[in-house]
Amino acid sequence: MSLVWKTTRTLAALLLLFFVVGPLLWLGVLAFAGDWRSPDLLPSTWTLQWWDTVFSDSRFLDSVVLSFTTAPLVTFISMAICLPAAYAFARFDFPGRQFFLIGIFATNAFPRFGLFIAMASLFYTLDLMNSFAGVIIVQLVGTIVFMTWIPAAAFAAIPRSVEEAARDAGAGALRVFFRITLPMAAPGIIVAVILSFLAAFDEAQGTFLVGNPDYVTMPTQMYQLIGHYPRQVSAVFSVLLSIPSVVLLLLVRKRVTGGAVAEGFQLR
Repeated sequence: MSLVWKTTRTLAALLLLFFVVGPLLWLGVLAFAGDWRSPDLLPSTWTLQWWDTVFSDSRFLDSVVLSFTTAPLVTFISMAICLPAAYAFARFDFPGRQFFLIGIFATNAFPRFGLFIAMASLFYTLDLMNSFAGVIIVQLVGTIVFMTWIPAAAFAAIPRSVEEAARDAGAGALRVFFRITLPMAAPGIIVAVILSFLAAFDEAQGTFLVGNPDYVTMPTQMYQLIGHYPRQVSAVFSVLLSIPSVVLLLLVRKRVTGGAVAEGFQLR
């Protein structure tokens, strides 16, 4: 039985590795491929032509710059709005608390395209369609659940006795927060920041609906690449899109696999 279980687990791990890493490896090879014909396993020629095509085209470069501008800005705004709310959800019991918690979760619990359509009708009224502010707002929607639930769980997990001991020693409320509470909650907050950044960076539907044609981020640029450019150009863009996600998830893999995300959704 033990041998069967080990074999099954090994096969499952190999299948997972194939479906997760396989496409990334294929994109990486395709981005440098010159002539690649079936049934050859590898390209017969290699080239940097497709990378030059991407970096020499102002439209592609503008989308890269815009993505690396909007995602950090959205993450910062999300922190400014959601972290105080997360602390309030964790430490105070106020009327409507459960309603607001469920409302925040509901933004990601259902297909968001319907939400984006509803937002678009409002944006037309407020003259936010095809605007930078509209793009920021629509990307902000996808970050709220991460930036509220996970930090709120991190704040709630801090023993009140630790803070009370610091106050008994003469520390003021602000000193206790910045010297005790915030450092202890920092791991959960860092996970929330990175997941929020990735949610903003990878957001495509809402950004396409609100920002097109003047504000085109990297994910929305992919819509135009499909069918209009050689697949190698799409592969280059896919690699560029994947790099931040892979790097940041590797940085927080211990926190994510250690249960920081799961703890966030166990908030009561």
